[in-house]
Amino acid sequence: MDDRKSAGAEAAKPREAPYHHGDLREALLRAAESELTEKGVEGFTLRGCARRAGVSHAAPAHHFRDANALLTELAAVGFGRFVAAMRARQDQAGDDPRQRLVGAGLGYIDFARANPALFRLMFSSFRPDFETLHLKTEAADAFGLLVDSVAALRGVDPRTVRSAMRDVASAWATAHGLADLLLSDRMAFMDEISDGRPEALYADIISRSVPDRPAGGG
Repeated sequence: MDDRKSAGAEAAKPREAPYHHGDLREALLRAAESELTEKGVEGFTLRGCARRAGVSHAAPAHHFRDANALLTELAAVGFGRFVAAMRARQDQAGDDPRQRLVGAGLGYIDFARANPALFRLMFSSFRPDFETLHLKTEAADAFGLLVDSVAALRGVDPRTVRSAMRDVASAWATAHGLADLLLSDRMAFMDEISDGRPEALYADIISRSVPDRPAGGG
């Protein structure tokens, strides 16, 4: 065969599109969120993420050993966005400690409603590994924001004052319960009692989760 023809034939062969190592991790995380949103945790696969990212099924191994490792990192990213959503609401609330606590709760609901699949992954799935440093740190930051919000309201550190930590538990349970029930469409009756202002109703419920304490009441 003519060498020139052989060289031409080689040049004409379609080449595999290379991926950029620096971009692959982020591309996989974006693909993972789409895969999770469309298929849920049960249908989530690493192959599906690779397909969405436009890479070979073996390529994710450069960054994630398996699907659970990818879900773990996605949950960590989710917690970072979760904290940002709560802080954004707190910034709108101003300096009043109670309103800032309410703002954190409203941000909690904002995030859940905007990212239902990610919210379920973060709080209802056993697939992420919460002992992984990045996820552990991001989740601790989210909890720390709530603790600090209660501390500002109470004037004591909930980490050392048991009654204040009970307030943390109450505020968390209220915000999370509201978010979860709203996602599940279990609180349709609230439309009837909100007078067309559902967010004000949510704020009132969150505020009541940490009642006023008399002076010296702990």
